Amino acid sequence: MQIRELSVPDAYEITPKQFGDDRGLFAEWYRFDALEDVVGHALDLKQANLSVSKRGVLRGIHFADLPGGQAKYVMAAHGAVLDFAIDIRVGSPTFGKWDSVLLDDVDRRAIYVGEGIGHAFVALTDDATVTYLCSDVFRPEREHGINPLDPEIGLRIPAEAGEALLSPKDAEAPTLAEALESGLLPTWEAAREHYASIATKGL
Repeated sequence: MQIRELSVPDAYEITPKQFGDDRGLFAEWYRFDALEDVVGHALDLKQANLSVSKRGVLRGIHFADLPGGQAKYVMAAHGAVLDFAIDIRVGSPTFGKWDSVLLDDVDRRAIYVGEGIGHAFVALTDDATVTYLCSDVFRPEREHGINPLDPEIGLRIPAEAGEALLSPKDAEAPTLAEALESGLLPTWEAAREHYASIATKGL
C-alpha cells in the first residue's frame, strides 16, 4: 500500500494495491505495520464502527478530548464519500485548515486521522457504507463537535452530494471560533505529547 501525509499534519491517505481476476479482487486495506512505519506508532484498535448514509448526509465535525482522544482509520466498503480531516489543534501551523480524501469502492482508499484532529465526511452516493477502526471506545462525555457548515472552515461540499443533511446535534454544534473561545479545542502541544507517549509504548 501507498501512504502519504495530507496537508494537515498527522492525517494520512492510504491507497491499497488491488489484485483482481475473473473471480473478483483482493486487497489489504489495513496493515498495522505499514501504518506504524509512517505514523510512528501502531493503531491500538479498541472499537470498529459502521455507518450507512444516503446521498447528502454530512457527518461531523467530530473530535474527542486530549489526552486520550480517538484516532480513526476510515474506508468506504460501498459507495463513495468525501472524507475531511480538519486541523482544530490550537497552536498548530495549519489550525483551521482541512484536507480531504475520496473514499469509494473503486480505489478503496482509506484515511487515518490522528487524535485531536476533527473528522467529517459527506456521502456522495446512496447507501454509502463507511467502516471506522478506532483507537478508543466511544466516550460521550469526551466527544465534541463543530458545525461542518461553519463558513470560517469552509468545507467544500461537492455538487454531486446535493443538499447537505445534518443531524440536529451537528447542526447545533458551535462554530470553530465559538469552540475556541469556550476552551473546547485540543492544543497542538497536547497532541504532540500524546503522539510521543503512544510511540514510546511501542518501544
